[in-house]
Amino acid sequence: MIRLIHIVGILACLFSNFSCQYKVATSHASETIDSASYYTNPLLYNSGSTFGALFHDGMYYYICGVDDKICLWALEDITEISHVPAKTIWPVNNNQSYSHIWDPQIHYINGKWYVYFNMDDGDLDNRQLYVLENASPNPLEGEFVLKGKISTDPHNNLAIYGHPFVHKGKLYLLWSGWKNKRIFEEMQCLYIAEMSDPWTLASERVLISEPKYEWECQWVGTDGNKTAYPVYVNEMPFLFHSRNKDKLLIYYSASANWTPYHCIGLLVASADSDLLSPTSWTKLSEPVFRQSPENNVYAPVNICFIPSPDYKEWYMLYLVHNSPHNTLVENNCSLRMQPIGWDEAGLPLLGKPAKEGEVFRKPSGL
Repeated sequence: MIRLIHIVGILACLFSNFSCQYKVATSHASETIDSASYYTNPLLYNSGSTFGALFHDGMYYYICGVDDKICLWALEDITEISHVPAKTIWPVNNNQSYSHIWDPQIHYINGKWYVYFNMDDGDLDNRQLYVLENASPNPLEGEFVLKGKISTDPHNNLAIYGHPFVHKGKLYLLWSGWKNKRIFEEMQCLYIAEMSDPWTLASERVLISEPKYEWECQWVGTDGNKTAYPVYVNEMPFLFHSRNKDKLLIYYSASANWTPYHCIGLLVASADSDLLSPTSWTKLSEPVFRQSPENNVYAPVNICFIPSPDYKEWYMLYLVHNSPHNTLVENNCSLRMQPIGWDEAGLPLLGKPAKEGEVFRKPSGL
């Protein structure tokens, strides 16, 4: 969503040789466990407000924006991210000036690497989706080239949080956007379209979800923090699947990100349905992942699923805050990871957000 505070940096990152490194605190629990077999949460403190992650050919790739630059991590063990340096992959020319680079997501499509991210011309109402391409087998090598803006509708309404996926040989794009320019209220909805290539839509955008439940429409913080007009939010879509892959699942974030009520909702469709038909998608009436005051974690957001290296287990990555107040403050945000289970219908069981210092066994296959 349009932030009240522009991201001025995730932490004190030093940019040299186009690389950046997180400085991360170590919890007391992590000092005593067997770090070869177990890990504790958070994986990263002060982790910023958005990220992307995927597993490809034995490597985990983690991506985020830092000071209007896009940084990428590559590692065999995702739980060791605090000890691995990142590389700035774009822009690498200091003469290039871009503003409000936000929410990069990395994907591997048809033998090439693509990064989807948000950017604008200085006016936040003009924030749009852009795509980078790299033909190198290793995304830390070669060059990411700007392919341009994705035109999502003729009126250039806000379009953010692009998430492409391939299903039955067709390429689709999910994103969050406005129906119309905001005037008296702001409403972010989820859209889908088919793509002719990784940077061009082949169909008109189709609205598949808009905020309607109370838990999707919270915009006043516990400390009274609010915008001048109502803000209702569906954003950050991430496509996953049921255990036997007979259902497609879109997880998304709901409600304003400056409130502790920011939570995760779910849309479900049959894998055999017409994905461009709004009637194919059913929204669950309750959040599937939300704040856990008893664990001192609030506003879970940006959920992402990754497999263990041997694909025997699945884990979710997500961001939380350690205070119910002023959740836009970057240094209150941390990255956490925990395993998921499955219910009788084959849908993921997410549980509650992990508390700080909670110990988990590392993914199988490491």
